[in-house]
Amino acid sequence: MSYTKRQFVTKAFEEIGLAEYVFDLGPEQLQSAMHRLDAMMAGWNNRGLRLGYPVPSSPENSDLDEETAVPDRANLAVILNLAILIAPGYGKTVSPDTKANAKTFLNGLFGKAAHPNEMKLPDTMPRGQGQKPWRDTGEEYLDTPEDPLTAGTDSELEFY
Repeated sequence: MSYTKRQFVTKAFEEIGLAEYVFDLGPEQLQSAMHRLDAMMAGWNNRGLRLGYPVPSSPENSDLDEETAVPDRANLAVILNLAILIAPGYGKTVSPDTKANAKTFLNGLFGKAAHPNEMKLPDTMPRGQGQKPWRDTGEEYLDTPEDPLTAGTDSELEFY
């Protein structure tokens, strides 16, 4: 189960020191932060980082309690970067640790998006000029590729 937009927003407020259990966050503050979240995620989509976040077609179509489908590995990057975006509006300065962690986690996500999984060449691909039949296996073509989407009986495959 992924985070809702409300959970991302409240965690970002906690990061800048405005936790909901201490400060009463009004609906307009939550809505404003949610619009920032939508804009940030749309910007990431534009830069090629697609995390499954439902970017609305207009600000009026966004719902705080909508599930986002963002994978768990990206939650902290979203929270920390949203905290950096909303902090100036509340007169808060985020710590250098928060800024450094936000950059580190975001760079990790972009790095994962930039390096696709390796693919094995098909078995119809010739081995090449250096692979003579009397060397190594004696076969002219590459080995048959194995199915990369195998999982054990107790495992589930996840598609992003």
